[in-house]
Amino acid sequence: MSTINVRRKTLVTVAADPNSSAVTFTSKTADLSSIYGNHCFNEAVQHQRLPEKVFESLQETIRSSKQLDPGIAETVAKVMLDWAIEHGATHFTHWFQPMTGSTAEKHDCFVMPVNGGKSIARFSGSELIRGEPDASSFPSGGIRATFEARGYTAWDPSSPAFILRHKNGSTLVIPTIFVSWTGEALDMRTPLLRSMAALEKHALKVLKLFDNKKSTRVFSTVGAEQEYFLIDRRLAALRPDLLVTGRTLFGAKPPKGQELEDNYFGSIPERVIGFMTELEYELVLLGIPVRTRHNEVAPAQFELAPFFEPANLASDHQMLIMQLLRTIATRHGFHCLLHEKPFAGINGSGKHNNWSMMTDDGENLLEPGDTPHENAQFLFFATAVLRAVHLHGDLLRMGVSGASNDHRLGANEAPPAIMSIFLGGALEEVFQQLAQGAATSSKKLSPIEIGVSSLPPISRHSADRNRTSPFAFTGNKFEFRAVGASQNIARSTTILNMIVAESLDYMAEKLEQALKTGKEFNIAVHEIVSDTIRKHNAVIYNGNCYTEDWKAEAKKRALPNLVTTVDCLPLINAEESIKLYEKYNVFSKSEADSRHEIYSENYIKTISIEASSAIEVAGTMILPAALNYKTTLIKAATTALQKGLLNELDASIDALIGQLKTLKEAITKIPEGEVINAAEYCCYKILPTMQLLRETVDKLEELVDDELWPLPTYTELLFSR
Repeated sequence: MSTINVRRKTLVTVAADPNSSAVTFTSKTADLSSIYGNHCFNEAVQHQRLPEKVFESLQETIRSSKQLDPGIAETVAKVMLDWAIEHGATHFTHWFQPMTGSTAEKHDCFVMPVNGGKSIARFSGSELIRGEPDASSFPSGGIRATFEARGYTAWDPSSPAFILRHKNGSTLVIPTIFVSWTGEALDMRTPLLRSMAALEKHALKVLKLFDNKKSTRVFSTVGAEQEYFLIDRRLAALRPDLLVTGRTLFGAKPPKGQELEDNYFGSIPERVIGFMTELEYELVLLGIPVRTRHNEVAPAQFELAPFFEPANLASDHQMLIMQLLRTIATRHGFHCLLHEKPFAGINGSGKHNNWSMMTDDGENLLEPGDTPHENAQFLFFATAVLRAVHLHGDLLRMGVSGASNDHRLGANEAPPAIMSIFLGGALEEVFQQLAQGAATSSKKLSPIEIGVSSLPPISRHSADRNRTSPFAFTGNKFEFRAVGASQNIARSTTILNMIVAESLDYMAEKLEQALKTGKEFNIAVHEIVSDTIRKHNAVIYNGNCYTEDWKAEAKKRALPNLVTTVDCLPLINAEESIKLYEKYNVFSKSEADSRHEIYSENYIKTISIEASSAIEVAGTMILPAALNYKTTLIKAATTALQKGLLNELDASIDALIGQLKTLKEAITKIPEGEVINAAEYCCYKILPTMQLLRETVDKLEELVDDELWPLPTYTELLFSR
């Protein structure tokens, strides 16, 4: 059977019954609150099942970051085993986040043989606390030689264990850190926890200066929105580029994309609702607080958004969300795309990191209140964030770098690579007043009058939103919009925590010095906030960040414009970066060097895989289809116009052959040795060559007989629901 027959028969099948390959899911309850967290070994379960002293000791560890008492591990493990077996678990795993950007797990069975040919279910305290996976096959960036295999996973009690179900059973999953035999972090969780500790230390220092005697802990909170595409699995299977790279390397612009702006918040297709219902059911069982679901801007694009949680929990839950998106999509006949730019010319997918700081007694430190000009504590913390983004915007951009996100930043509702802050009219006015002297007022906005007597007036937020800003204040948090859909939020959140910790440290020291000289507290706070705003207000921009005018203005303001990952890579282990990491105990020098190596290699390998995939698809699928059509056209063309079409086809085929040869040669010449040289070569040589090849293939798609074209088109992928 020819490729084209497979494609067209698949399209007929999908059109006749889109649901034919999907499962039917019926929720066992409409009251999701009754099952919330049922598969999570959370505080409520611990309190119910653990002896009181063991429960209190464990909670003390979780709440105050006090070192875990090894003496309670055996009891916790025994109770956790009984609970897991009740939920059908046969195995346990230490679940960690290596620097691959995904998660990892090795399953061990509870069943242990005993004398007499019998067995028992066993899970010890030592197995709970520590695991010993083979670390040799995970990225280490030179921290360990390949033959030095030992690594350790260690239980992180602050993130509850949970049950992960599969078709034939369940597994007890224990969130852990992952470190080398010599103690360096080989994961993304460990630096995140360190950055949270740094932020807490310096935020508490500020609160103490503000005479806060109630708060004993401060932690960063995150609510990370998740955008994704759902493509019919049968059509995705006919796109090798999608399966291998996560994005379409070829595809002509469809007649209709998102121009009519009719998809955003539109009616959700029934098949997709079925998928979303099962996804949310599983997330609720795991205690993942999902709130929002809707159509996104692009056709076949959707979004879910959770409530805010402590950053380490939010990171775990984001990784689970991505895993379940893919797994459950498959059950419903979909292929889930988390790539930042799966379709050229169509909106990409992000993961907006809504970030704030919260005390253990429930105070949001970025809550301005009704009169922010009078809220000195809020202004102090908000100004610290302003200073952090201005001074370390390059590191913040580095924290979201990667080959896939480079395709997204700067277009189609994704922010540009220039890190700036949107404050909104009301808050910016307060900051302007402070920069000039004293803030005496906060803008109060009147309700929106609809002009229909039966409708109530609508209260306004303190500011409009800016969809083009990479770092926008949105009421009581900052929305970091540059994070990519496929990325682990731990990386960018670690950087954000660290740079804000540095700013709080700096400003608290200034305040302490002023108070030691006898300066009155309110005057000292006002002077520090005003001076800091004056020095760092260049990072504030409320306009359209997509324009060329802003790029020119940003250059005048000396704001870095790190367009590609290659621009960002040297920052990872730059001398100034390492000083910052080490001061706040986030990375050691060896850990920073390893990440430079790992992220550079990931970039090189990603582009190499894409180039190889492009060669395979163009050479074995597109070229034969074009030559086949040429044979037909030679026989059919009789007039000058028809022969002109043949000449156009000939020129494109020749260009395709030449570009394939050039790309093949380019791959063989990727420099060896220093990874930065190879990364630059991939960025400046291979990517442009791939783009030329794409342009030729996309032109051929518009020339070749549709009956001969082997790849599902953008129209078919985006609108076959």
